Amino acid sequence: MVENAFSTAVFCVASAILAVLLRQYVREQSLFISLAACVAVTGALFGMLTPVLDDIRDIFLDSGLPESYISLVFKATAICLITQITSDLCRDSGETAIASAAELWGRGAVTFISLPLVRTLISRITEIL
Repeated sequence: MVENAFSTAVFCVASAILAVLLRQYVREQSLFISLAACVAVTGALFGMLTPVLDDIRDIFLDSGLPESYISLVFKATAICLITQITSDLCRDSGETAIASAAELWGRGAVTFISLPLVRTLISRITEIL
């Protein structure tokens, strides 16, 4: 695991240096280098986390929660990751307003997809009371 962390760190630093060097000459290419690095690291992360995600799914299934709630947790996590990467790329491009809009959309999307879970939680609380 430490070797993977070191390799990822070297890859990210090299990509950042390349992006900074390219930004001086061709700003658009610099953004594509940053985007490609984000996609590569995220892809590697998902490949590495596949066994962990399977374990998490098993834990949720053992808890007796419906599978729709399990997928909700994974969807919310995916929205958070995508929103963070998008926001960071927009900030790196100098577009802080667009980055803030992306973060706002991500918060709204997570709130929207979690409504069924909130409804269930509220109904369970009212049943107890």
